[in-house]
Amino acid sequence: MEDDVTIREQNFHSQVREYIVCFLLFAVLYIVSYCIISQYKRKSDDQEDEDAIVNRISMYLCTFTLAVSGGAVLLLPFSIISNEILLSLPKNYYIQWLNGSLIHGLWNLVSLFSNLSLFVLMPFAYFFLESEGFAGSKKGIKARVLETFVMLFLLGLLILGIVWVASALIDNDAASMESLYDLWEFYLPYLYSCISLMGGLLLLMCTPVGLSRMFTVMGQLLVKPTILEDLDEQIYCIQLQEEALERRLNGECLFTSVKYDILHLHKELDSVRNQRHKLERRKKASAWEKNLLYPIVMLILLAGTTISVLLVALNIVYLLVDETAMPKGSTERDIGNASLSTFGVAQAVVEIILMFYLLVSSVVGFYSLRIFQELTPRKDDTNMTTIIGCCVSILVLSSALPVMSRTLGITRFDLLGDFGRFNWLGNFYIVLSYNLLFAVVTTLCLVRKFTSAVREELLKALGLDKLNLSTSTTDAESGKHVVNGHQKTL
Repeated sequence: MEDDVTIREQNFHSQVREYIVCFLLFAVLYIVSYCIISQYKRKSDDQEDEDAIVNRISMYLCTFTLAVSGGAVLLLPFSIISNEILLSLPKNYYIQWLNGSLIHGLWNLVSLFSNLSLFVLMPFAYFFLESEGFAGSKKGIKARVLETFVMLFLLGLLILGIVWVASALIDNDAASMESLYDLWEFYLPYLYSCISLMGGLLLLMCTPVGLSRMFTVMGQLLVKPTILEDLDEQIYCIQLQEEALERRLNGECLFTSVKYDILHLHKELDSVRNQRHKLERRKKASAWEKNLLYPIVMLILLAGTTISVLLVALNIVYLLVDETAMPKGSTERDIGNASLSTFGVAQAVVEIILMFYLLVSSVVGFYSLRIFQELTPRKDDTNMTTIIGCCVSILVLSSALPVMSRTLGITRFDLLGDFGRFNWLGNFYIVLSYNLLFAVVTTLCLVRKFTSAVREELLKALGLDKLNLSTSTTDAESGKHVVNGHQKTL
């Protein structure tokens, strides 16, 4: 009898400890997410009226969604690190709280909150933000809430109808037809599986673009080496150009009333000033920053991209010769029994770094695509509708990141919870095609990136540059004219 009481007490304390750890982790993510959104939220929205209350509620929902996105990103790294720690220190008293039950609980919570944010909270925030109340009803918060719930109900019916028809068309046997009436066990996992597949395809589209775009972004943030360039002369010339524009602008303001010319001159003056600031920054930069930091960062990016492509190529070979390489879910709660990395902790660290690198590349590639450029947030000048779109996009990308990392063979850690129940993960042709497309598209993007300057010079030498055969986008500085009137060449 005492043994039973002791076991129940241990289970109770374990559950309480897990709840406390999950709450603390989510609280940290929520605070960080709130600080990030506050940096981009438009300050003019901070007014004490009805719209301000709606904006504040929508902001809290967006913060919750962004925190869930952060949790989805940290799932695999936290699980891999926990597995290696338990292998290294199996009997340590201070890490007994780090167990398989906690890891599985985190995966299930992130899956639940992802569904809640994607299908309930974010649609509610958008409809609540756009609602005004039904015609003829008394205006106010209650009227807007009522309209929002009605819109959510209609949207839910529409989505459920689409999923019902799609599942009936794809698989129309008797067992599947019976499962169509099970909302909790069939509808939501099937719907989230479709969203996961869409997120995986979005990652497949954004990540290769982001991997090639990362070189341009880091080139703009860092100071490039000064080779055969006279910065003093360039700064002097651009100062003369700035002074000429200022005099011209003063003359236009005095003797003309055409606003278009004045706006055009202001934009040109801002562009010249930005070029001058960049040149002055390059001049003030230290020798190690110009000659050492830039090459090291470029080599790190190249190494990360190369390792990612090689791991995907190796995973393709494993898929062809070994069926155990297929991504699958795991229901076992034991963590720390065996290492899933051939080289132990070192390989686990490399896998985690590659996951974060792929995430950053996917976000950069997402905002680099022309169809998503309008969602790019601006500091202190982003409206709540754009913030909602950004949070939904980041949630879809981050929720698909663990699935993509396992599908591409970046890690061998099995997917836990509902992440391992996606139907398309068991389809060999989908998984193989996903790996092939990622490897081929990433390689093509990198080749296109590094050969764009050579291709443009060849077209100029052949006199074909006027035919617009080259549509590549090079760095921001390579297509501009420098201040001495000559164009930069290779």
